[in-house]
Amino acid sequence: MTRPVVVRPRAEADILEARLWYDEQQPGVGADFMAAVDRAIRRIAEVPFAHPRAFGETRRVLRGRFPYAMYFQPGPDEVLVLRVVHSK
Repeated sequence: MTRPVVVRPRAEADILEARLWYDEQQPGVGADFMAAVDRAIRRIAEVPFAHPRAFGETRRVLRGRFPYAMYFQPGPDEVLVLRVVHSK
C-alpha cells in the first residue's frame, strides 16, 4: 500500500537550501538532487518500514550520490518527512 507523504516545512526548507547550494556549485546538479529526493519520497511511500530506525519511531533513508539523509516517521495513513540533512 502506498501511503501519502507529507513533507514538513522545515524539511522543505532543507531540500530547497541543498538544491540551491548544488546549483551554485554546478548548474543542473540541483535538479539531480531533486530527482534523488523524489525517488526517496516514492520509496518511503511504498515501503517505509524497509528503512532502518534512526531513533524511536523515526527512520532514515540515505541518498547514494548525495550525502543527505531523509528522516521520516511512518504512520498508519501517511508518512511524515521531518528533516533532510547533510550526513557528513
